[in-house]
Order: sequence, then structure tokens, then C-alpha cells
Amino acid sequence: MKNTSNNMKKTILVALLGVACLASCKKDKKNVDTPPKSGSTLDLIRDSVFLYAKEAYYWYDGLPTYDAFNPRSFTGTDDLTALTKEVNAISQYKINPATGKPYEYYAPSAGEAKYSFIDQGEVSTELNGTNKDFGFAPLFNDANDLRIKYVYPGSPADLAGVKRGYRILSINGNSNITYDGPNGTNTQFVINAWANGTTISLVLKRSDTDLTPVTVTLNAASYSINPVLTYKTVDAGNGKKIGYIVFNSFTSDDNADPKLDAAFNYFQSQGITDLVVDLRYNGGGFVSTAEYIDNLIVPVAKNNTTMYTYHFNDLLVAGKQKLLYNQVRLDPDTKKLYNYGQFDYTVAGNTVPFTKKGSLAITRVFFIVTGSTASASELTINNLRPHLDVQLIGTTSYGKPVGFFDIDINKYEMYIPEFETQNSASQGGYYTGMAPGTADYPGVNDYDDPTKDFGDTTETLLSHAIHYVKLGTYALPSQRIQSLSTKQKTFSIEQSNAAAIELNRNKFSGMVFNKKLKLK
Repeated sequence: MKNTSNNMKKTILVALLGVACLASCKKDKKNVDTPPKSGSTLDLIRDSVFLYAKEAYYWYDGLPTYDAFNPRSFTGTDDLTALTKEVNAISQYKINPATGKPYEYYAPSAGEAKYSFIDQGEVSTELNGTNKDFGFAPLFNDANDLRIKYVYPGSPADLAGVKRGYRILSINGNSNITYDGPNGTNTQFVINAWANGTTISLVLKRSDTDLTPVTVTLNAASYSINPVLTYKTVDAGNGKKIGYIVFNSFTSDDNADPKLDAAFNYFQSQGITDLVVDLRYNGGGFVSTAEYIDNLIVPVAKNNTTMYTYHFNDLLVAGKQKLLYNQVRLDPDTKKLYNYGQFDYTVAGNTVPFTKKGSLAITRVFFIVTGSTASASELTINNLRPHLDVQLIGTTSYGKPVGFFDIDINKYEMYIPEFETQNSASQGGYYTGMAPGTADYPGVNDYDDPTKDFGDTTETLLSHAIHYVKLGTYALPSQRIQSLSTKQKTFSIEQSNAAAIELNRNKFSGMVFNKKLKLK
């Protein structure tokens, strides 16, 4: 959550750029970083991007010197493109010994950052509960089958009657929308039309038996996000009742918590015995909201025990942060200024306990996940693993055990990993994702099913949870309900997951630290 107003942000820009240079121009015999004392505004911004990374980036120790990196060499068709190239370059230095590739290696497009990015405030706006887009997202159910995977209530798509499961036949008059790989012409056309346009025209089939396609034209517009797309209960018989909730974004507490309370109060009143949390398209958001949902789920006996810990780099732990003193924020409660340089970055100062909320008492929770399930979603899952029977259903998650706080540089906001999280059993490091149906993540690996609405008991992934609650095992392929999404696929599960990740590439995934850290 942003703890400073736009006006305050503007007042510190000149000081931020100037002090960023001066503070880091001091010679360090082990690692000399001496930028020129003058330059254009873009030059100073590029310098600041690198110098902040040299201090706060979780893998700062893999970065070269200023002269070797040469921040001012990064150019583009516009300033944001140049800065994005620089951030991508920073992300590729530190190698993960477990994979032999950079920690931020992104398989579909080597050289791009898997986690880091820079923008002009769009993420802050989105995570505080406001989107300005079409209000839907596409998903390849198969190479030649593009679907609507969700629609936000109150969005342009919702107001036009678009529903999850509708098949997209053409976009902006172009019917060449067959998946042709992550960097294919067709795939990139779909991404650009959906993620970067301000108007989009869709020809849709409302069902596979629908003989009359409909055309809708949508204009991007602002709307309030309800991150809880739906919730309901399912009677599984023999005294077993399942609570089901689709949670699609970890928006701010002010936005998300009341919606979560409404759902969990309903679950408590219905006496559910099992819970299914559908995070299949949830790319993350604020860590405080992840804590909130964990506190709703965790058993009361775990109250005041460790939920998870933050781990920052050794420079921050040792109190050697210079530039972060320039990251000034306004405490919304006390109305006093503070800055990121004042924080205690030790593990002891960053251990978060459970604080049980509500009276829900369950011993098992199912999480529905896909390659679009990232960061704060994975944090939510990981925090509960030592304390309940946690089952994962779906495809391998994105793999992001690191998070960030935003760094303001001129009109830009930079997000680079500054910390890693671990649960109370010291489990973390899931850089390659959480794979359902493995020793570490019990459950079942199966296709996403965008042909059915959320909560439909015949939808493939939800039906797995229902089968398990009833019989104590997951359905074999021959036993499960065969929906249209799982018949005669040309996609493998891995291909389906990769396509989904690529379509989601232009949307936020991450966990943002939005609470004031303990002061030193």
C-alpha cells in the first residue's frame, strides 16, 4: 500500500535523485560505484535504478560495479522502455545454483525479469482496488480454443454480459488467434489487444452448442475490484460440507478484508468441514491481505505462533542502507513521516505471528492453483503448510518466494525483490513453483477448466476436491467427470500452463510489503 500522497512524492523527487547520486558516489574499495555528478533527468533515473539495486536488491551481491554495468547505456523508444531494459539486465546476474540459471530466469523469454519491473504507478492503483481495463482475461483452453477465464463484477466486460467460459472466435476482426507459442505472432496479437488496447471488439460463442455468436465492443474504464469473485457451499454428504471461494487478487485490506469476512462468516454459519480456496488466476498483491486470509483459516490453537519470517540481504540487516533514507512515506495512522532507512531488517524484527480471526475450525484446506498463481498466493499456501493438511489441485504455480516494497524514482515506481519469506518450518525457496501431487505438495495435477463457471461441481479442478472429501482419494481420469476442457486436448498440461503464464505476462504478479516495518 502506498503510504505517501502523490503531492508528497513530487516534493521529494529532486532530493531523491540528487542524494541518490551523492550518497553512492563515496568510494568503497571493494566495490566502486562512482556515477557522473551531472546528466539529464533520464541519466539520473538510470543511475538511481542501478544504485538502489546495489543496496536493496535481494541478490545485490551478484551485480557488477557502476562502470561495468553502465546504466546510461540502456536506451529505448521511450524512457520507460529504456528503464525496463535496465531492470531486466539487473535481474540476470545472480545465478541460482539449483538450476544453473538466474534466479529471475523467465523461460518463455530469456533475458526478461521473472519478478522485477518498473512502472508509473499502475500497480499501486490496481492493488488499492481500482482497475482501468476491460475487466476480463483470456485463457487458451487448447491451442485453438481461446476462452474468457474470468470477469470482474461492474467492469466493462460484465456490463456487456460477458461470462467466464465464453469462447473467443475473433478479436478486433482477426480470427487468427490460435496459440503459436509464447512469442508467436498470434499469441502476441492477443496479448497486445487485451493488455495494451483501450478498445476491443470480441466475437463470442456463449456455449459450444451456441449457433449464434455475439459481438461485443468494450472500452477500457475504471471500476472497483471485488477480489472475491464468488463463494458458496457444497454438501458432500455424510455430514461433510465444503466451503468454496474464488479469491482473485490480494488487494489492500480496506478493499479485500470486508469481502473475505462476508465469505468466511457465511462458511462459519454453514458449519463447513472442508475449505477450497481457488487461487488459480491470483497473481498476488499485498502481504497483509495474505496474512489476513491465513488468520481466517488457521486453527485457533496456532494463535500467537510463528506464521512466517522475512529475510533481507546482509547490507540491510547490517544497517548499511544509505539510499533508503530517501524513500519517505507518510504513516496513515500517525500522520508522521518515516523512511525505509529507519527499518529493522533482521529476522528477529520481521517474524510475523498468527492472529486467529473468526471461529472457523477446519483441519484441511484445498488450494486450486495454476501457473498464474503467484507470490502472495504462494505465501498464503506456504504459511499454512506446517499447520493443516494442505492439498494442491491444478498445475504448477508460478514460483515466487520473494517480494518487494516499491522504490520511488522520479515519476516511476521500481519493484525489485528485496526479501524472501519462509514459513515456521523454514520452508521456502519454491523458485520453480509448487507442483501439485508431489511429496512436498500433496494433491493432484490436472488441467484448468475454463469451460465451466466458478463453483460448478462438474468443473474439473473443483470436482477433484469434492471427490477427495467424499472418498479420501482423488479421482482417476476414468472416474472424473469429463468436461469439454479435458477431452481430446492437443495441449499437454505443461503447454497449457506455459500458455497461461505468457498470456498473464503483462499483468501484475508479486507480493508487496505494505506494512510499516519495525523501526530500529
